[in-house]
Amino acid sequence: MSLVLTVDGDRWRGHLRDVAERTPGLVPVAKGNGYGFGLARLARRTAWLAEQVGGGDVLAVGTYDELPEVATRYGGSLLVLTPWRPFGAALDLDPALARRVVHTVSRPEDLAALLERQPDARYVLELVTSMLRHGMTGRQLRDLGGLTARGRLEGVAMHLPLAQGSHLSQVHRLVTDVVAAGLPTRSLWVSHLTPDELDRLRASYADFEIRPRIGTDLWLGARDALRVTSTVLDVHAVERGDVFGYRSRTAPKSGHLLVVSGGTAHGIGLEAPTGEQSLKARAATLARGGLDAVGFVRSPFSIDGKQRLFAEPPHMQASMLFLPAGARVPAVGDPIDVRVRYTATAFDRVDVV
Repeated sequence: MSLVLTVDGDRWRGHLRDVAERTPGLVPVAKGNGYGFGLARLARRTAWLAEQVGGGDVLAVGTYDELPEVATRYGGSLLVLTPWRPFGAALDLDPALARRVVHTVSRPEDLAALLERQPDARYVLELVTSMLRHGMTGRQLRDLGGLTARGRLEGVAMHLPLAQGSHLSQVHRLVTDVVAAGLPTRSLWVSHLTPDELDRLRASYADFEIRPRIGTDLWLGARDALRVTSTVLDVHAVERGDVFGYRSRTAPKSGHLLVVSGGTAHGIGLEAPTGEQSLKARAATLARGGLDAVGFVRSPFSIDGKQRLFAEPPHMQASMLFLPAGARVPAVGDPIDVRVRYTATAFDRVDVV
């Protein structure tokens, strides 16, 4: 009676080992909902990877608020990806964790403030990329001067975009800025580079240590090892015009209403923008809008390989689907497949089998 993520353990663990073995300097990323697995599980799995493959000396989290959940389950260093600021959760860091935490610093004034609060702070300096998210310019990096001799500079970070095409030309320009700044480090912490790009980067800068920060491709890279299922909780036969649901809708034709586990509390029906710009993606958006206008919205629940329609907007922990006459009707207790966005879904249970 739950929304369940079932994981083929052998296949998933094999994928994790493969990624770690072919990615020197790997920094696993565990943030948000833990890519559907939960932060605690990913912290334990990172420790397991370190034992299996070696390395695994750093785990990256998204925010300072996520540190307590992973710190007791993983004993290595903890990189916080959200830049340090002189306010908020960054100032509430547990002193017992201070030596394990590597801060991300994206503004010159924040570096000075961090070192004033914690003279022995560990940190990486973030360079601004074409994302224009966080980071310093090359000029700001050069103007830091002797400030970078204080504390423990662990490297320079670059958060690159997901857009198609090679990012190497941009990385080369940014590395030039690093060299020109005369920083006392030869470590580059990078995101969203392909294995081929990483190999070429290592070949071009053999005197630098490359630290790839990887989340999605690591934890979710073996999609065939993952299956999400809901449970059929109730089945009701309806005729055209029958009234049902919270909003007293009427059945458009004869068929069946299915009540299934999984609702807004799990992230079902809460769609984030995808950012896709292809004609196919735009056509799909228009099609969904047309269905919504006449009261039909395609759900992520599938029966016999076909996505079924929501009978009404999903509830907090359950959803109601409409099956037209002639479709196979599953029995109460049957599992049905669900297509979800893992990073936006809260599962009731994760079963690794």
